[in-house]
Amino acid sequence: MMQLITYLQEVRAELTRVTWPSRQEAWRLTLNVLIISLFVGLYIGGLDYGFTNLLGLILR
Repeated sequence: MMQLITYLQEVRAELTRVTWPSRQEAWRLTLNVLIISLFVGLYIGGLDYGFTNLLGLILR
């Protein structure tokens, strides 16, 4: 039990040393992740669609 308490105390001490991003920076980075995820999803979806149609033509 003491190990758990020591661990949690160390975690709390470490979290006080973290440099947290500002609210504006957090929103900007979140928006970047969403936009990149959208483009990657569209790219992979397009490849899947294209390969599915290509395979359909080959197997006819």
